[in-house]
Amino acid sequence: MKETKYIFVTGGVCSSLGKGIVASSTAAILKSAGLKVAIMKLDPYLNVDPGTMSPFQHGEVFVLDDGAETDLDLGHYERFIDTPLSKFCSITTGKVYSEVLAEEREGKYLGGTIQIVPHITNKIQQKVELAARKMKADVMVVEIGGTVGDIEGEPFLEVLRQMKKKHKDNLISMHLTLLPYLAASKELKTKPTQISVRTLRAAGISPEFIFARSDVKIPRKILKKIAFFCDVDEDCVIPSETVSSIYEVPLRYEKFGLGETLAKKLNLGDLKFDLAEWEAGVDKIKRTKSEVVIGLAGKYNDLDDAYLSVIEAVKSAGYFHGKKAVIEWIDTEKIGNDDPEERAKLEKVAGIIVPGGFGNRGIEGKIKVAEFCRTTGKPYLGLCLGSQIMAIEFARNVLGIKKATSEEFDIDENDIEAGYINGKKYHVIHFMEDQNIHRKKGGTMRLGLYPCVIKAGTKAREIYGTDRIEERHRHRFEFNNKFREKFEENGFIISGQSPNKNLVEIVEIKDHPFMIASQFHPELISRPFRPHPLFREFMAASLK
Repeated sequence: MKETKYIFVTGGVCSSLGKGIVASSTAAILKSAGLKVAIMKLDPYLNVDPGTMSPFQHGEVFVLDDGAETDLDLGHYERFIDTPLSKFCSITTGKVYSEVLAEEREGKYLGGTIQIVPHITNKIQQKVELAARKMKADVMVVEIGGTVGDIEGEPFLEVLRQMKKKHKDNLISMHLTLLPYLAASKELKTKPTQISVRTLRAAGISPEFIFARSDVKIPRKILKKIAFFCDVDEDCVIPSETVSSIYEVPLRYEKFGLGETLAKKLNLGDLKFDLAEWEAGVDKIKRTKSEVVIGLAGKYNDLDDAYLSVIEAVKSAGYFHGKKAVIEWIDTEKIGNDDPEERAKLEKVAGIIVPGGFGNRGIEGKIKVAEFCRTTGKPYLGLCLGSQIMAIEFARNVLGIKKATSEEFDIDENDIEAGYINGKKYHVIHFMEDQNIHRKKGGTMRLGLYPCVIKAGTKAREIYGTDRIEERHRHRFEFNNKFREKFEENGFIISGQSPNKNLVEIVEIKDHPFMIASQFHPELISRPFRPHPLFREFMAASLK
């Protein structure tokens, strides 16, 4: 294929309908035909990236191989198409404005008046086309965040209008809308969809496909009605009904002929779509009835999206072993206050995961969770912060360093303002030595893919089956190497480290059924039908 094909996905009526799943499923179908497919997200918010945004507001930050901190939809993209994406696949209004304003200050625009059209829209368009080139994509699927009609999204719709004219037969748009069901009259209403499409047309865009989102089955006559009033072909109105697993969505779409219709619309030729892996995976999910309860000891428990990749990795590991994983949320603030009902959950669950996070809220509870697992033999998987918690607990209760903590939780504001921290003797976790910046507010982080060498004879080596791996990181604190010898002498095994031996990557407890933690985030590269080795073996231990 000479020129990249583009598919833009927009959403109407309300947010959280699942544009990311529509984009991911479309890409998965096309990839199954042998095309090289990539996906990117255009986020209208003014933050430069989600890196500093609260998980309560925005869900997890998904980190890519190259260290880009992105929206959680990038996680859906990678899980569906099993292709590592890059920093070029995620842009925000904030990032675009920052670059345009920096260029204006440098004199690039020769004193001209900077405007949303053409300067901002040109920059967005350049980034979309750059992503397609960098990813060497036959088809580039582009999701526009937010909802049609949002003020901040208007420049992105203008980009779609301009690109549709520029790329003509090589670009189509898809629009996802809600079909509300009125219980009183027992009917689905298409009017919100009609109004949403009308809003798109006002922006100069007529979508080729409409995805009708509904919690109930959509009658054929409703699909025909949408096609008629919204001026799209009948085979281009795709029912997007709620299913038990999001991984069933590509199969539903393909059953409705989405792949073949796309091939015609984009002149992709005669394609053969092979979704056998998806069919086998979804069939296994549907057949799995027996449950296993896994504890997630976090502090963002009010929003599942805050731990989305962890939850998906747990589910994947469960299905691998023929079990449906059920998450039991463990409130570490309550555990820290010795809440008896919350502590009873520790006994109930088959295994416990302590995920990543920042700040000292709920930390004492996490330490108590680690102590419980170490002393009772309960399977424990620590992720990033969960690894540091494991070290702090061991230092306090095995090594007798009662004040053991992390430098992150023991910061003197005066030291911060002075630009440094005086390391204390009980900081078993401290600010990264590998980074050549000692202390500034906000600091810096190790982000993205880094290598790890695994020690022979360890549980980690047995799990991975190799002595060298690469995993994604997002942290600014690490194990304090001054404590290595004392830890290892007492049964705390450092089973993985960076090639230069400066960074502790994987730790485990000697003679424990399964108490392993990683400084990296293995959940970020787990796949729906191919669970990450650490999650796979954690689940195996939990089932024992």
